[in-house]
Amino acid sequence: MAIFVDKHTNVLVQGITGKFGALQTELMLNCGTKIVAGVTPGKGGQTQFNIPVYDSVQEAVNKHRVDASVIYVPAPFVQEAAFEAMDAEIKFMVIITDWVPLHSEMKIKAYSKCRDTRYIGPNTPGIMVPGQTNLGMISPSAVRPGVVAVVSRSGTLTDEVSAHLSEQGIGQSVVIGLGGDPIIGSRMIDILKLLKKDEQTKGIVIVGEIGGTMEEEAAEYIKAEFDKPVIAFVAGRTAPRGKVMGHAGAIIMGERGTAESKINALELAGVTIAKSLWEIPLLAKKVV
Repeated sequence: MAIFVDKHTNVLVQGITGKFGALQTELMLNCGTKIVAGVTPGKGGQTQFNIPVYDSVQEAVNKHRVDASVIYVPAPFVQEAAFEAMDAEIKFMVIITDWVPLHSEMKIKAYSKCRDTRYIGPNTPGIMVPGQTNLGMISPSAVRPGVVAVVSRSGTLTDEVSAHLSEQGIGQSVVIGLGGDPIIGSRMIDILKLLKKDEQTKGIVIVGEIGGTMEEEAAEYIKAEFDKPVIAFVAGRTAPRGKVMGHAGAIIMGERGTAESKINALELAGVTIAKSLWEIPLLAKKVV
């Protein structure tokens, strides 16, 4: 299996009959995603794109083998949906929803450790293995199969960086949107540890942004243990201090979380820094 998922992954969609969930389910199906069931309370017995819909996750897993869940439910119900998936022994989740309450994110994070469940998000475009599967809303037109992993904190830049790479003939082994909230399921360092072992991945593009210390943590790990080439772009160089810039996690506190501190840490770790998005594929051609 590639990082988290591949073409054999059986996927459950929570919120499959909602407007957004239905739209994205169709996109995922068009990418070859193996969706075996959906869940919407009160809609059990219906079908969506010929996919059976159940009232609960437990009902779905009783009838189907489910490896991963994609959650499209409204923010107030995300905690309940995530707990339901974890209680049903689903070991990987993608929480697409944004505006999830912080206290809910804290509870999901804590419970995932108890249930030994991995997840990405909330507030993520998802994860895609080009040519195999797409759990979320990463644009299929932006990607192509290859050997460079894209790990991004920004939803918009996830597609844009992948598209720049693809246009220059550089395909992706996996594209992952980490999520833009302060408390997320998988941090950059968590993904790097998995990519280190992934034979398909020959190089990594990190798309960071201001706020938090995720990039600095990743830099320490890269310097100490990571042996694959890494290119990084850090968005938000001109952002004013103390301001939330789009993402709840993108806030600078004092000297920490600035673009400069992240770039300095990454450079010291031997990471190649891209000054613009258009420079990323040019650098990738040189180092990968």
